[in-house]
Amino acid sequence: MAQWGLWRELKRRNVLRAGVLYVGAVWALAQGISQLTPAIGLPDVATRWFLIGAIIGFPFWIAFAWFYEFTPEGFKHDTGVAADAPVRHSNARKLDFAIIGVLIVAVALLGSGYFIRRNAPATVPAVPAKSIAVLPFENLSADRNNEYFVAGMQDLILTKLADVGGLKVVARTSTAKYASHPDDLKTIGQQLGVATILEGSVQKQGNQVLINVQLIDTRTDSHIWAQSYQRTLDNVFGVEGDVAEKIAGALKTRLSPAETARLATSLSQDNTANDLFLQAEFQTNQGLVNYDTASWKTAIPLYRQAIARDPGFALAYARLSYAESGLAWFGGGGMDVRQLVDDARSDAERAVKLAPGLPAAHLAQGFSAYWSGDYATALDAFAAALALRPNDAGALTGRGYVLRRQGRFDAAIASLQQAIVLDPRNSSLAFDLGDTYMVASRYPDAERWLRRALALDPHNLNARTFLARTIVLDSGDVSRALAVDAGDDAALKLQRVTLLVYQRKYREALALLDTVPDTPDNFNINVIPKTLQQAELYRLMGDMDRARPLYAQALPKIHERIARQQGINQGAEWVNLATAEAGLGHVAQAQAAAAEAQAIIARHHDHIIGAAFVEFSAWLYAQTGRPDLAVPRLAEALATPGIGFTYSPVLLWLDPAWDQIRGDAGFQALLRQYAKYEPPVIPSPAPGTGKAGAHG
Repeated sequence: MAQWGLWRELKRRNVLRAGVLYVGAVWALAQGISQLTPAIGLPDVATRWFLIGAIIGFPFWIAFAWFYEFTPEGFKHDTGVAADAPVRHSNARKLDFAIIGVLIVAVALLGSGYFIRRNAPATVPAVPAKSIAVLPFENLSADRNNEYFVAGMQDLILTKLADVGGLKVVARTSTAKYASHPDDLKTIGQQLGVATILEGSVQKQGNQVLINVQLIDTRTDSHIWAQSYQRTLDNVFGVEGDVAEKIAGALKTRLSPAETARLATSLSQDNTANDLFLQAEFQTNQGLVNYDTASWKTAIPLYRQAIARDPGFALAYARLSYAESGLAWFGGGGMDVRQLVDDARSDAERAVKLAPGLPAAHLAQGFSAYWSGDYATALDAFAAALALRPNDAGALTGRGYVLRRQGRFDAAIASLQQAIVLDPRNSSLAFDLGDTYMVASRYPDAERWLRRALALDPHNLNARTFLARTIVLDSGDVSRALAVDAGDDAALKLQRVTLLVYQRKYREALALLDTVPDTPDNFNINVIPKTLQQAELYRLMGDMDRARPLYAQALPKIHERIARQQGINQGAEWVNLATAEAGLGHVAQAQAAAAEAQAIIARHHDHIIGAAFVEFSAWLYAQTGRPDLAVPRLAEALATPGIGFTYSPVLLWLDPAWDQIRGDAGFQALLRQYAKYEPPVIPSPAPGTGKAGAHG
């Protein structure tokens, strides 16, 4: 019974209430301290020491509550207060209210702390002290046509800096949007993740060139190093190596003998060849964002002129190969793709032979192999480039391209994320990452990165069109996608044509298609030929009298495109041929063309085009009245990794390709299987549209 007596005595003296109040107050204060620690600059261990002190103080608090009672006259020893005194009951009530108040505060702090932690931005990684970005150089020349020369000098210095293994160097594409001499270098340093920035200016007048450069600490806005170079066109090339060496020294970066040797090498000994090279580089870089084949076509003869003046110009061979590979991959812009592919391969090999230690040569070899479908060789070449220059964003990006074609989507994303650390403001690279998330059917991630690409460069048409496609593939919201695709550029118009088809607005789509000039640059390998698109639209409208002549007109043009293509792109042209033959009712010819496309695609083991072809074969069976074959192929396509780039379950409802087989029991079962993807508003086939579908 003694224990019950002690319990009653603890309650009478309000010791239990005092203990609960103490614990509640300590809990609330600990949460408040932990949340305020970063703001007021306290050390991280402040909360821990507070808790240790509170634990030590707890016995003293309990002892005080046992021996003393608070009265209107102040604290009195418990023996001086009657056991049934009203003040004891009054103190108990006050303690109860205090406990409730403390607990409310503690719970509120707990909730706010969770909200802060949940919404706090990710921890920003520490900026390496040996990191640098080269801002666009200011053109002080009276002749604005010298812009290519100014941009070229910036690129040459940046490339030399990238050869210093101890430096983190941000790629040119991330700095291109900044001014030459911005005011807030600290913010720019944070955006780019660098501790230093190199500013510069170039003044070219006749044969005289003046180059001014200054290295600035972004954290303190103080100058670390600066120098002026007064040169003539006969000896200006070589300044880039000296600048890189001086910066390495200023940042206390130790150079290896190989790095020192690379910095000492300049471009060609022929200065006219160097000037032509810089002009070509300017055009190549202009073509990168929106895959502008016209710019690449301009660059190629300039590289060749430079090489003609200096046949040993390894860097010119490497960059020529890169331009040729890119142009070939995007359809050639009217040039012979097979010849471009052969030239790209031989030019890359020549660059490697002339300069085995040149990272750009291995990079060119990697892209030549990648765009030819030789993925094993491409990976080896990108690995060789990374061995020479571990922080090469281009090699990391190329490796990501290959990995996603191989179906290794997580590895591809990881490689592209490594690249974007080195090139954080590169709109094209953000687009590539969004594109890869699309392939993996991770549409919310894709939308996030595509919007980032547009935030970095609102003129990135690739990001805009792919964002519209992502919205449709994810949600089926065609109206929202159309708003994203607003604009007069050919790529935007062609995307809107497809979106209007999903809305069954075929006449409006046809009228819009008619406004796009039928040129090789507008209707490249990634775009269905114009006459074939027109034929498909007339067929959807039920007007076969107009559709048939257009299918027939498309046939020789497609055969011509097949003859100019090579590899996986040739397979895409065989798909176009199968579409045209099907439209003419030539079932056997359509199936033969599809078989040829399948054979080409199978040889390349391409997990993106391969998945799209499975969906196309389902479309072909649907057009020839074979739902029993179409539905299993469609189900296979939707379950194939890599399909997310071109197709998603939501299109089962939107795409008129399946209108002809919608009543089939197998297709209805497929709709039920993917019912959770059904868009909220499903367009109904317009009167008089016919039953034939278009392959989106």
